[in-house]
Amino acid sequence: MNMVKTAMLIAFMTALFMGVGYLIGGTGGMMIAFVIALAMNAFSYWNADKMVLRMNGAVEVDENSAPEYYRMVRDLAANAGLPMPKVYIIKQDQPNAFATGRNPDNAAVAATTGLLETLTPEEVAGVMAHELAHVQNRDTLIMTITATLAGAISILGNFALFFGSGRNNHPLGLIGVLIAMIVAPFAAMIVQMAISRTREYSADRRGAEICGRPDLLASALAKIARAAGRHVNEPAERNPATAHMFIINPLNGQRADGLFSTHPDTQNRIDALMAMTDIGGQPPAREARPSPAPEPRRTSGVPGTGRRWGRSDGGGSGPWG
Repeated sequence: MNMVKTAMLIAFMTALFMGVGYLIGGTGGMMIAFVIALAMNAFSYWNADKMVLRMNGAVEVDENSAPEYYRMVRDLAANAGLPMPKVYIIKQDQPNAFATGRNPDNAAVAATTGLLETLTPEEVAGVMAHELAHVQNRDTLIMTITATLAGAISILGNFALFFGSGRNNHPLGLIGVLIAMIVAPFAAMIVQMAISRTREYSADRRGAEICGRPDLLASALAKIARAAGRHVNEPAERNPATAHMFIINPLNGQRADGLFSTHPDTQNRIDALMAMTDIGGQPPAREARPSPAPEPRRTSGVPGTGRRWGRSDGGGSGPWG
């Protein structure tokens, strides 16, 4: 998503936020909402990435604490022509990952321990390449700002129930209260979901190019989608406005490619990735159908797991081959 589209989306979300303020308190409420929205946009630009990482209990790691995972991200970032992002691990059984940060120079990527334990090293590389694609496409800024504003619109809509209905200067009376309570948060949710669904296909495509193996990401998506519904991601459940930031919806294992899905249908994404393999003229080194993860090779490297990330034979010039 380019900067013009990003600016347009932020303007739309800000206008929606102001609209809810108007429905609650008229012109005065709209102006108060405008000031709040400006403050939230500024705060989100500088701090939303830190908030998201803190919400999910992410712990920063380096080459000493998680050597092979860290080197994997470093090699992928170099392959994509990106600065080295900060690298985090989330102690969470659900396999998942996300990227955040206002630009490539201030980016961070995070993977759960469930992801690192469930997938093969090559599949982990495919997932992290996908997250780096979000960084390169500059999706991360709009992801975090949209999450912040969507959550705020929902909260402001709830305020309408308690503070809007009894005001004599309320512009639309009870109808305005209902719009503020239901329609505005619903509209924010739809915009949030539409953005996520569009972004994921683009990040899948670029991530496959970064790691050089579309089938690795396809295999990883299949595994993550099956496992996501078996584990409750409590931080994500407490903060559902951030669900669109993950590679797979952390709130449930839904596969429907419908209006209310924060992510495209996983099988559709897999099919698109495998089509890239066919177009490239190279048969996949292995089928996209996931195979059981190999036994841990060593017992150091990633806190909270029994795995180090890299090829078991020590060969290859990168983390994916």
